[in-house]
Amino acid sequence: MQQAQKGFTLIELMIVVAIIGILAAVAVPAYQTYTNKAKFSEVVAGAAPYKLALELCFQEQNSLANCTNGANGVPATTAQDDGRVLAASGAVTGNTATAAVITMTAITGDGLTGQQYTLTAAAPAPGRPITWTKGGSCVAAALC
Repeated sequence: MQQAQKGFTLIELMIVVAIIGILAAVAVPAYQTYTNKAKFSEVVAGAAPYKLALELCFQEQNSLANCTNGANGVPATTAQDDGRVLAASGAVTGNTATAAVITMTAITGDGLTGQQYTLTAAAPAPGRPITWTKGGSCVAAALC
């Protein structure tokens, strides 16, 4: 009477290790992309106060022309590096009666390379809501 084999052979164990290695080689780059997106979300969140302030200023002034940094309730640019947001970010530029641009810049390092996040405001007419278009180098880098 023969006894049944117990356990795994060496070749079976090597195949399992090879499969795990292949899965890890695919997963690590994807994981790095997700961590960089998470880091960049702090830059995107930094634009929120400027966006809200521009919307309120537009409602009060009926124009975006006077909605600039430090005026009519719009915050001044970031004075110093704040987390992953570079100093002098939050610049509100290109102001006309119906358009403005918010620019936020990431600090270089820790997986980020100074990508920019822009929000372009387009106001069709006084009393109508502003439409926002995102852009910047973060779009090409798939971070925002």
